[in-house]
Amino acid sequence: MRFTDFNLSKAGDGLLPCVVQDATTLKVLMVAYMNEEAFDKTVETGKATFWSRERGTLWTKGETSGNYIEVVEMYPDCDADTLLIMGKPYGPACHRNTTSCFDTNEQEGFIRKLETVIQSRHKEMPQNHYTTTLFSKGVNRMAQKVGEEAVETVIEAIAGNKERYLYEASDLIYHLLVLNEHMGFTIADIEKELMSRHK
Repeated sequence: MRFTDFNLSKAGDGLLPCVVQDATTLKVLMVAYMNEEAFDKTVETGKATFWSRERGTLWTKGETSGNYIEVVEMYPDCDADTLLIMGKPYGPACHRNTTSCFDTNEQEGFIRKLETVIQSRHKEMPQNHYTTTLFSKGVNRMAQKVGEEAVETVIEAIAGNKERYLYEASDLIYHLLVLNEHMGFTIADIEKELMSRHK
């Protein structure tokens, strides 16, 4: 992909609009603009770099705050006049010190964020963490916990106890994510499987 591949006739000032999205949580983080120099630097360094219309200068996101955005993937839209950047943010994306420049629900995408925490626990195995304990005890214990939480979720559903149901269902999802990590799968793998069935 090259900057010259984009159709900038629709864009003002010959700049390419860029939507930046968290590659893990899928939360939209910010919108910015690129000129050719910013695009090339982004490709070269792997850090999201833009053109500041206000200052009239190149800027790499996080160069002063340390809140860089590491580029994971970039996708042009269907008209090739906008760029989607899927990235890994290191700190808040907004100058207000918020996750996103858009005031959407902060819990959006939390299950995927939790998945990354579980993956980190599995890799590092820090002491005195419940997740570490589950991995240490092996697949039998993990599977047992999924079974226990599933039964408790069903019991509360049949009893019509919504508050307890939500609590137990949350436990079930957490333990299923741990077992899923042990089995070498991710939420994206489950989405892919469900999508194949939907087709």
